[in-house]
Amino acid sequence: MVDAHKTFVIIGGGLAGAKAAETLRSEGFTGRVILIGDERDHPYERPPLSKGYLAGTEERGKVFVHDAAWYARAEIELHLGQPAVHLDRGTRSVRLGDGTVLRYDALLLATGAEPRRLDVPGTDLAGVHHLRRLAHADQLRGMLGRLGRENGHLVIAGAGWIGLEVAAAARGYGAEVTVIERDPTPLHRVLGPELGALFADLHREHGVRMAFGASLTEIVGADGQVLAVRTDDGEEYPAHGVLAAIGAAPRTALAESAGLETDPVSGGIAVDAALRTSDPAIHAAGDAAALPHPGLGHRVRVEHWANALHSGPAAARAMLGQAVAYERVPYFFSDQFDVGLEYSGWAPPGTYDQVVCRGDVGKREFIAFWLRDNRVLAGLNVNVWDVVAPIQELIRSGRPVSPDHLADPGTDLAALPEP
Repeated sequence: MVDAHKTFVIIGGGLAGAKAAETLRSEGFTGRVILIGDERDHPYERPPLSKGYLAGTEERGKVFVHDAAWYARAEIELHLGQPAVHLDRGTRSVRLGDGTVLRYDALLLATGAEPRRLDVPGTDLAGVHHLRRLAHADQLRGMLGRLGRENGHLVIAGAGWIGLEVAAAARGYGAEVTVIERDPTPLHRVLGPELGALFADLHREHGVRMAFGASLTEIVGADGQVLAVRTDDGEEYPAHGVLAAIGAAPRTALAESAGLETDPVSGGIAVDAALRTSDPAIHAAGDAAALPHPGLGHRVRVEHWANALHSGPAAARAMLGQAVAYERVPYFFSDQFDVGLEYSGWAPPGTYDQVVCRGDVGKREFIAFWLRDNRVLAGLNVNVWDVVAPIQELIRSGRPVSPDHLADPGTDLAALPEP
């Protein structure tokens, strides 16, 4: 039975918010728990939106974090389809779009991120899509099925994780696909040129047209429908649908308007190791939070499933007054055609001095390591499994290792000698 001695409010109806609510109850909190989400759907997980659900291999109902009845059983008060429009730290209250005012003793901001928009002519045409929400995936899935039946063309602006996963799904439906990317390789800002080229080859082998060093400048249409796209290198590509996959921006407007500190580099809501913001009564988790990274000495913002899965519960425990030090190594996974992969760490171009591979890169069965001063910053395992724990331990320890031994499949990753 819920009592009203304390009220904890969670703003954000995604995985981080749902898992935070679950944790509050599992840790014995008996006060009110209020979950606010601006979508009408119950909280769901986002990876299926560009993977199994989009590809047609998973049912829609599989995406939800809990079944709808769970929230009533756990006595979680839901305000769905209702945005939080104002945060008043002085009165510890939140105002919703319908005028409802909710007061809190502790607040969690799990507001997530939103897709960046193309700033080119033609974005108002029918057939231009983004992918962030379940409703977006519903629409995109319908379009991919139609394009596959009609031999239609999909143009994707951006060769990041979302762009490549959607390209793979679209080819599964039989659609023609062109990916336009201004960087020289896919995933360039995550994997650098050394590994990015591998994914270009993978997609070309499956019939995806890749256009690098170019930016989309115009979407051309007739009668309100997409017909083609043009790029800044003078090319024109046929298109019956367009996906903007150019990244996501943290949803920080509510936090900023309330005067909370944001991180100048990542743009996220600045938090400490206990996921506290600059206001001790407010915590932040998930895609919107800029988290301390002990190995880097600065904050990073991690837009991936594992971070939402773990940071929401960590924030909930901190809200309950438990000692929390959130120091997880960033992690994400992807599936594209016959390639499955897991990436741990953080090593964008400019932060590492060498890349070391063990295994067979040509067969796409290998592990890649990004190093600086012989210390592992990140690791990518491609079609090699059960190695995330030792990879993350190498990253976490920060100890120097021998690159030759790192490249040797016969050397145990858990017992690498120093150089």
